[in-house]
Amino acid sequence: MKQTEPKRLYQSVATQILSLIHERELTPGTRLPPERELATVLGVSRPSLREALIALEIGGQIEIRMGSGVYVRAREEGGDSTVPALGESPSELMQARVAIEGSVIVLAAGKLSAVTLDKLRRTVERMKRLAAAGKSPVDADRQFHMLIAETAGNSVLSRFVAEMFDSRHDPIAAAIRDHSESTETWSAAVREHEEILKALQTGDPIAAQTAMRMHLKASGERWIAGELLERGG
Repeated sequence: MKQTEPKRLYQSVATQILSLIHERELTPGTRLPPERELATVLGVSRPSLREALIALEIGGQIEIRMGSGVYVRAREEGGDSTVPALGESPSELMQARVAIEGSVIVLAAGKLSAVTLDKLRRTVERMKRLAAAGKSPVDADRQFHMLIAETAGNSVLSRFVAEMFDSRHDPIAAAIRDHSESTETWSAAVREHEEILKALQTGDPIAAQTAMRMHLKASGERWIAGELLERGG
């Protein structure tokens, strides 16, 4: 018997939003309540709400207008009112990365050779150049995290790190990045990678773990808990 894929939290919250639209008889073009109010009404966290709104925007049920708010869109004739899975929850992914990569870097810290440290340094420099030029340094970012994971010497953990990083290309994560990613956010990420590198160069695994966890938590906040909809309420 085929197993049913478990529903993500953002799917459940998105379904609640659709029910609210139906119950309040909100017509196309109507603005939804401000984000803070909507989170309170639904009893959900702001990150979960934002993921749900992004899922509905991808599905065409709502429109997010930066600096204005969230508006109901007209349903297409015969359109599906369900909310499909669009990838893992970005906020949950970042929590998982904090847990796993925070442990991986401790394993790697005592095994880093001068050659690998130089590769990490050059990777950070490439990130810095790309960010300064207004280009996405995502490939260099991935290389940095994978160099550390591969140095840890555990192929299972290395695969987890790769899969979690590549989940940024899932539809929901990609849409959130479109709203939140900027030259400023990448510049902040580069500075955090520099701090991780400094800790690794000193050979202090706890400092390296702290720097990695701080980076991933900050990255998660920029990604999903930042000012995605603030100006719209």
